Amino acid sequence: MPDWGVWLVVAGGLAVLEVLLPAMIFILLAAGAVGGAVVAALGGGLLLQVLTFAAVSVGGLALVRPWSRRGLEPPETPSGVKALVGGQATVLTRVDADSGRVKLNGEEWSARAADPQQVISPGAKVTVLEIDGATAVVWFGP
Repeated sequence: MPDWGVWLVVAGGLAVLEVLLPAMIFILLAAGAVGGAVVAALGGGLLLQVLTFAAVSVGGLALVRPWSRRGLEPPETPSGVKALVGGQATVLTRVDADSGRVKLNGEEWSARAADPQQVISPGAKVTVLEIDGATAVVWFGP
């Protein structure tokens, strides 16, 4: 079998591995093997074939894989108390800079106003700016 045929068999095997174990690695190695096959078909020596395989594979791994991994990773979804920030709450008892109670996500939370001058009456809808321990820091306004 000619050298280019061996390289194509290697490329095919690596492509099959990529299908079985998707990692965006084996397909880039297969591209390197195709590069080695092209060099072999053009009459390049074994050393040039191996160097082409290495250059195409490493180049692909360095350039393509990081880019492709970003598209495969799910976006970070806030959970726990981070998911409450930005949400709406209903004031249950007067909220000021020191104390108060709100209903947030179906639960009753201690609360305090983000603005020390602000006093918020029961029934008002507020926005949660942060969670400080077990206290919702809230804002009433536009």
